[in-house]
Amino acid sequence: MKKLVILAIGLFAATAASAQSPIRLGVKAGLNLPNIIKDDGNNDFKTKLNPGFNAGVTLDINLIKGLAFTPELLYSTKGYKAETLFGDFTQTTSFIDIPILASINLGGSGLNLVAGPQVSFLLSTKNKFENGFGTAEQEIIEDKSDRFKKSLVGGVIGFRYDVNEKVDIHGRYALDFQKNNENGTRETPEYKNQVFSVGLGIKF
Repeated sequence: MKKLVILAIGLFAATAASAQSPIRLGVKAGLNLPNIIKDDGNNDFKTKLNPGFNAGVTLDINLIKGLAFTPELLYSTKGYKAETLFGDFTQTTSFIDIPILASINLGGSGLNLVAGPQVSFLLSTKNKFENGFGTAEQEIIEDKSDRFKKSLVGGVIGFRYDVNEKVDIHGRYALDFQKNNENGTRETPEYKNQVFSVGLGIKF
């Protein structure tokens, strides 16, 4: 797992080093509003949002007027909450997300459409169970567990508004195309991550 993350960071850096077009480095951070889309398996329970965050670095590589290549490298938390007969369950997952996005300017304004694929590398999973008798917590380090897939492919679509040359605000929706595991149970439900997010970006 660590080797995959190091390789991903290396590819991100290589993209920046080899780009021939003008590029701009930036940073971004934002609020995540994640939940899950349940698939097959024993998934007869309701879920709700488990708010988290994302933060990382971005590149803007201008290709032609109005079109840019904008890869990102982000730390992102996802997961869900569920109410059960025995108490409240919260699962929080930590990922390295690498969205490979195209940014299309709309009508020469500050508004841009962003879309593209995303690869996510799972770092850890934290489970928390609470009821009137107490709290129980469990952390699963993914290098040592085969319960979940270590990498997932998904897609991203959203908008970015450039307030000026250095500051932007953005909102987007991300969805995994792959399930987190192949054998859903109540303890380890079979699902796909989905995340609505809003945030702020700064370019240098």
